[in-house]
Amino acid sequence: MKELKFISIAKQSDKNTASCCSAEKKNLISEAPAIKNTCCCTENSKLPEWITGSIETPGGKACKVSTGWSLADHWGQIKSRTSGFRMKYVVEPGLYAVGNPDKDSEVLVSANYKLSFDILRQSLLGLNVWILVLNTKGINVWCAAGKGTFSANELVKRIQEVQLNKIVNHNRLIVPQLGAVGVNARSVQKITGFRVYFGPVYAKDIPAYISSGYKKTEDMRTIRFTMADRLALTPMEINPAMKKYPLYGLIVLLIFGLKPSGIFFRDALTGGTPFLLLGLISVFAGALVTPVLLPFMPFRSFALKGWIAGMLATFFTIQSFGIIHQGNIILLIVACLFFPLASSYIALQFTGSTTFTGMSGVNKELRFGIPVYITGVAISLILLIVFKLGEWGIL
Repeated sequence: MKELKFISIAKQSDKNTASCCSAEKKNLISEAPAIKNTCCCTENSKLPEWITGSIETPGGKACKVSTGWSLADHWGQIKSRTSGFRMKYVVEPGLYAVGNPDKDSEVLVSANYKLSFDILRQSLLGLNVWILVLNTKGINVWCAAGKGTFSANELVKRIQEVQLNKIVNHNRLIVPQLGAVGVNARSVQKITGFRVYFGPVYAKDIPAYISSGYKKTEDMRTIRFTMADRLALTPMEINPAMKKYPLYGLIVLLIFGLKPSGIFFRDALTGGTPFLLLGLISVFAGALVTPVLLPFMPFRSFALKGWIAGMLATFFTIQSFGIIHQGNIILLIVACLFFPLASSYIALQFTGSTTFTGMSGVNKELRFGIPVYITGVAISLILLIVFKLGEWGIL
């Protein structure tokens, strides 16, 4: 099966990795909730299952964490992948311990998005290491690096707060490769004395990376974006669109049910149902079909990919179900104009979840796409007004 590959060669620069966040997701960091204290292990606090104890260090207590996942961890992963719960799924920044680390143990750096943290600790079975968690406002490593919260400044701050120089007798920090875009390794070493090693893309490769003397193979540098990976991300593309669908449905029913003498329920259903179905189809064309078939669709632009998926879905839906009478040319034009653009807009949001583009590409698409979307919606509304006036016998 065909899959996407994106290779970043560390010898040139691991900072070539693109930022993942689309322009519409810029405000997520500022909206992150206050972080609850899960790291400070106190006698009276009820600790989550993944915290198994604590270790005294010169900088204070470090919570010991398990490498296994509980049912709560699995449920948290599901919720974070399917809802806004991910913005609340955080761990306290600071130092954590896996196994029984000592002064010679490696120090791994992570974001405080709990799913990122969970995937990391799950990959460390049998190792004795420290995990230094940065405050990324509950955002994953890659997006946080692009936004500036997974940064050299934050890394320096945490190193100093936990007094890492007193905890380990070496100067190595293993930072995720996807965080390289936000971390100036030279600045970190100059200020703290710790040398940043940009590790493998995937946490599962960390044991092999350490045992090989901190050498990455080509496979360790390669980001794979398989169909399964893309499919796992689609719930977070579908959910936001479906939250707006009831409002869209209400507007459609009001438009088709509106008569000079009032609003008629039968007319609303008869005229509005085709547009309700097409609206639903356009959501799945943009949020499901486009991501899943991403490498197989022509053009690099997500907006164009989404438009193609939306146009094909709209055309086949109209032809298969005959849901819009072909004698009504105005409604056909509205359907073929509005719904492919809706799919295009929804598909464009997937840029915030994919390794397939960077911020410059996203900004370019938005500069071109937003005026097109606004114009398309305006023309569709004008045509609907013309249709209604003709239906009422005014035109």
